[in-house]
Amino acid sequence: MSVRTPSDQPADLLPPTAERRPFTRTHHGDAVEDPYEWLRDKEDPATIAYLEAENAYTEQRTQGLADLQEALFGEIKARTQETDLSVPTFSTHRGGPSYWYYVRTVEGSEYPLYCRAPARDRQTPPDTSRPIPDEQVLLDGNAEAAGEEFFSIGAFSLSPDGRLLAYSTDISGAERFTLLVKDLQTGELVGQPIPDTSYGVAWAQNSYLFYGRADEAWRPYVVLRHRLGTDPATDVEVVTEPDERFWLGVDSSRDDQWLVFSAGSKLTSECRLLSTADPEGEPRIVAERRQGVEYDIEPAGDRLLVVHNDGAEDFVLAQAPLTATSHQEWTPVLDHQPGVRVLSVEAYAGHAVVSLRRDGLTGLHVLPRDENGDLGPGADVEFEEPLFTVDSAGGSEYDTPTIRLSYASMLTPDSVLDYDLRTGERTLLKQMPVLADPTHGPYEPGRYVQERGWATAADGTRVPLSIVRRADVALDGSAPAVLYGYGSYEIPMDPGFSLSRLSLLDRGIVYAIAHVRGGGELGRGWYEQGKTLTKRNTFTDFVACADYLVEHGYTSPDRLGARGGSAGGLLLGAVANLAPEKFRAMHAAVPFVDALTTILDPDLPLTVIEWEEWGDPLHDPEVYAYMKSYTPYENVTERSYPAILATTSLNDTRVFYVEPAKWVAALRHVATNAPDRPILLRTEMVAGHGGVSGRYQSWRELAFEYAWLIDQITP
Repeated sequence: MSVRTPSDQPADLLPPTAERRPFTRTHHGDAVEDPYEWLRDKEDPATIAYLEAENAYTEQRTQGLADLQEALFGEIKARTQETDLSVPTFSTHRGGPSYWYYVRTVEGSEYPLYCRAPARDRQTPPDTSRPIPDEQVLLDGNAEAAGEEFFSIGAFSLSPDGRLLAYSTDISGAERFTLLVKDLQTGELVGQPIPDTSYGVAWAQNSYLFYGRADEAWRPYVVLRHRLGTDPATDVEVVTEPDERFWLGVDSSRDDQWLVFSAGSKLTSECRLLSTADPEGEPRIVAERRQGVEYDIEPAGDRLLVVHNDGAEDFVLAQAPLTATSHQEWTPVLDHQPGVRVLSVEAYAGHAVVSLRRDGLTGLHVLPRDENGDLGPGADVEFEEPLFTVDSAGGSEYDTPTIRLSYASMLTPDSVLDYDLRTGERTLLKQMPVLADPTHGPYEPGRYVQERGWATAADGTRVPLSIVRRADVALDGSAPAVLYGYGSYEIPMDPGFSLSRLSLLDRGIVYAIAHVRGGGELGRGWYEQGKTLTKRNTFTDFVACADYLVEHGYTSPDRLGARGGSAGGLLLGAVANLAPEKFRAMHAAVPFVDALTTILDPDLPLTVIEWEEWGDPLHDPEVYAYMKSYTPYENVTERSYPAILATTSLNDTRVFYVEPAKWVAALRHVATNAPDRPILLRTEMVAGHGGVSGRYQSWRELAFEYAWLIDQITP
């Protein structure tokens, strides 16, 4: 590793410069020099030395932000009710007692405690303002994480009788878990740990566990059956998915009568059912996979409810016999409405709850069921705020008079409500406390405003923005602003509440979310217009949203920052090449900035799965040329870029650390940035795609990122 010496920087602020080693990649007759590909080998001491040098440089360049970082951390901590308790959820176990389940956090502890207490009946919840009598701690995350630098839970599932807990843990960030079973009466572990499992687990009866395992490409490809008391080495493969485009998972139905095995690619899906009364039986396919047809099933007593897109771009709700084996047995329940994206359905004994998207916002539609289980005409659950996000949190009880809703807006903190399925009455059970910050005082929603903006993209498409700001911020271009974006996988970025974001708003910073194409905000068509050979729309939409903020006086280019993570990091990297003059600074978290190199290699994790999202550049010259035209790393040129902070994790299995490492090295080699626009790389050496674990560590990481952005965009 060599070091260059800029004449305008003091000697103690010399940036690392990665060695340029000869390496040529050739596809479709196109030879590309990639001098930083050697950084992919994290077993090479030179790679670790480079990452550590970058960390040291970033720490050195940002040491002047220590006071601001500490202030931001203090504000997040002060606003958070550190000792808290979630709203208890009632559950009756088959052949067992009833309990109230809840999660507790304790001041000073990084991880939550998962608890329960005996329940007399559904109508008498425990008094959460005082210690709950006869509380049983099912799992203490702090005890499980003791001595580990990283800790994450991948599965948490109780046996039908409530006596056993199956849970899995990851202590590296690599998202490969060890599955354990705990006897909740004795507190002892049952049987041997099962290593190398993927997310989730499902029970059949009280003695069978079904779990998944991922291949070397981190594709969950098999579901296995484990019988308690047997050697995990003898576990049986129940369903195996050979198609490398498909993921495979397993879950239990709400009534615990069925196991649902779901295989899905980006475009196609297939479901199987197995009765929990016959755990060693053969799962039955509900409808054979057909390319381009996606469907999910929800067992609903004597029938199946099916959400599918067969002949319906934005999906519809149908029903089918419980014994269905073909799509020809599907009959419509809700007709297709273009622009109304049906997302999912939850079945209860007396109602079905449909989650959907309309006009860029989430929504719920409740359908009553008569004594025969037939569905009648439904109604939307209405809300008054112009911007919000709502979700049916679901519950373990199939026969229930109420459902639990989660609601928030950019001004309304996360709220939990009970919704009466018969009367439509809503009862607020809890709203996330936002405590007073010593510097800025108590949170008063009336001090802020949330707004919907509409930018006009280069092709004339109207692109929505969700904007929140302090009400007294002048719209004269003088305010700093942060624009957030993602725009991939049909994943929406909804206008929810963020306690930590108050630290930006209270400093006069405008915060906006760009709902660009490639996301799921405006239906399947919105997604289709921002993927594969239309991916550039994602980037030009983001630029249009930046222009909107400037044109309407929210900010100016020299005060505009941007944030995005993973595929949102690709968005930022592409925009940095496309329109660097429109942004002062960018924070790209675990950024997918070397996308072409990754998608060309089918041996890398998730690559084959990703071909339906980005296209297949390995076999299609048109896709290759198109991706090469926008991939951030491929298109770095000699020019002035925004200040850039790239953050990553050494054990990330989704976006390898090497992508931001190569990108920063390439930028550092050619960028003509002034000293006050640094290009920085920070790597967590023990973490995964989600960054560090533990709430205090996460707050400190966020405080660092916010401090860097604030320093860059605030005059």
